[in-house]
Amino acid sequence: LLKITGTDHVLGHKLWAKDFPQFSEVIHTKYLVVGGGISGLSACRFFHQNHEKDYLLLEMENHLGGNSSNGQNQFSKFPLGAHYLPLPNKENTEIIEFLKESGICLGTEENGEPVLDEYQMTFPQQERLFFKNSWQNDIVPQKGISADTQNELTRFFKMMDAFRVKKDAQGKYWFAIPVHDSSKEDEVVELENILFRDWLKEQHFQSEELLWLLDYSCRDDYGLGIDYVSAWAGIHYFAGRKNNWSKTYKDQVFTWPEGNARLTRHFFKYTEEKHLSGHLVFDVKINDKVEVLSFDNSSEKTKKIIAEKVLFATPQFVNERIFDNKKASSFHYVPWLLTTITLRNEFGGDEELAWDNVIYGSSGLGYIYDQHQNINQILGEKVITYYKSFSTADCKKARKGLYAMKEAELKTLVLEDLKKAHPLIEDFILEMQFHKIGHAMIAPVPGQIFGKAAQTAKEAMDHKIFFAHSDLSGISIFEEAFYQGTRTAAQMIS
Repeated sequence: LLKITGTDHVLGHKLWAKDFPQFSEVIHTKYLVVGGGISGLSACRFFHQNHEKDYLLLEMENHLGGNSSNGQNQFSKFPLGAHYLPLPNKENTEIIEFLKESGICLGTEENGEPVLDEYQMTFPQQERLFFKNSWQNDIVPQKGISADTQNELTRFFKMMDAFRVKKDAQGKYWFAIPVHDSSKEDEVVELENILFRDWLKEQHFQSEELLWLLDYSCRDDYGLGIDYVSAWAGIHYFAGRKNNWSKTYKDQVFTWPEGNARLTRHFFKYTEEKHLSGHLVFDVKINDKVEVLSFDNSSEKTKKIIAEKVLFATPQFVNERIFDNKKASSFHYVPWLLTTITLRNEFGGDEELAWDNVIYGSSGLGYIYDQHQNINQILGEKVITYYKSFSTADCKKARKGLYAMKEAELKTLVLEDLKKAHPLIEDFILEMQFHKIGHAMIAPVPGQIFGKAAQTAKEAMDHKIFFAHSDLSGISIFEEAFYQGTRTAAQMIS
């Protein structure tokens, strides 16, 4: 059984034509939030917690969560996007508060050590790498590597340790989360203007295994590899996370069978009876108040929403279709393919699947074992989710190519990759579900984070229309979306 799902790009493309009916209903609200991803949800949470109850959220899809969504079959839930959250830095107090509120952090010991719900974290074995025809623990290549490669790995990680704690004269980290809090000194900004690949060359890093590891890491977090992302972004992957909140849990991450859709659910209490899904915003006018026109896809009617202030928690490729003065041409969005595969229980034989299973030299990113945290013995079928980002100079062309691919082509693409580690995998497959995300994440190419385009895109209009989305940070991670929504909502009520 082969099946394709994806985001509702057909409804989204109606923004191009703007052939919508006249409005037949008017809704009044104090604050309107457009976009129900993590940024929009975080804004609703902030309003609610600051005693602002008059707000409304509109979302184009028929569900909330954006890239933090999930699917489910009879054997397991599975992610349809982001699938884990690393432990936050101790400086990220707002996120730590959210983790406490969500029952993920259960409290704090006298010595400051957080008490975490271990059932919501990765168990051993966390990750493994298929390298030189066998599986090894950890994804840093180890088996039979040369002394030169070992020296380069050691030297690289030592440099990253130094960058992790490096601060400027004002006491700002060079590499912070959220990225907005990072140092803007010339020396730092220079790293954002060159390619990671070129910086690595300057530092005389040339080991094939090290360069593969860094390329894999960038593709995993940013969609694009070392040939395309900035040196600042490449270093931030290793240096942005300070590993300073918990001494006990150094390398583990929070994860769930459904991925970050679990985090999405913790926001639902703030949107109950305060959101409309299947609604596409297509026009905005500023008068005394802000007048927004939205097409309701289910009733095929247009509604006018009149608000004092509006937050667009939408990506820039959407905003440029709504606002004449917004341009998204310098924002690069990477397409992703997620493939959830249901396998007969015998798959893998006696070997234990890790949570994260990576194949050296692969064009994909490996697969997650979705039932990893199931403490009952798994006697039924196994469910895995394979990830592939299209790391290329031409994301637009890759996006068109992905949308054009049919089930048989997608199956071949995925299995050619997986067969490197599992030559007989096809004999075990019961079902494959392909999930296409055309604009999955912003890529931090040179100039994306500190450049003019992102700064201009963030600017509020008449102190009535505000903008928040992880693509304005240049890095598409949960923490960035959370801070974009939270901090922008704070500006709106100030």
